[in-house]
Amino acid sequence: MIKNDKWIEEKAKEGMIEPFENSQVRNGVISYGVSSFGYDLRISNEFKIFTNINNTVVDPKNFDSKSFIDLVSDICIVPPNSFALGRSVEYFKIPRNVVTICLGKSTYARCGIVVNVTPFEPEWEGYVTLEISNTTPLPAKIYANEGIAQVLFFEGEEPKVSYKDKKGKYQSQVGITLPRL
Repeated sequence: MIKNDKWIEEKAKEGMIEPFENSQVRNGVISYGVSSFGYDLRISNEFKIFTNINNTVVDPKNFDSKSFIDLVSDICIVPPNSFALGRSVEYFKIPRNVVTICLGKSTYARCGIVVNVTPFEPEWEGYVTLEISNTTPLPAKIYANEGIAQVLFFEGEEPKVSYKDKKGKYQSQVGITLPRL
């Protein structure tokens, strides 16, 4: 069952989302904070912008970190037909009986900017690594410390094995985390 704002606020008090914004902030920014049936997370000011300067092959089993330029800024310009990685401002601790789906915000989607995030599995915790794809032939602007994606929470029965039990490779990630094998 999808969870509503009251459930999210209750779980946030237990440390599920930190820092937690208990209302939707909208004035002059791309919205973030709790919404009717989810939580709009923010992107921090830390980015890794993809570049093909080294002419390497993108290999998820052996990803070359030199394919990125690191940036700390309030604005990130994503090159045309390219992507950048970022991380959430919020740290998440997902309960054992909850899984999430994270979707990009429509404000960015309407500009050809796609945000891709995998589900947060039961008992996963960490800062969320976000992939921002610019599908347009023009540079695209991303605003740090503003909304980037919405997290929907689904509660069910406890799984036999959680992400924490499996010792998942992305457990407790702190910064922008590149692919691991």
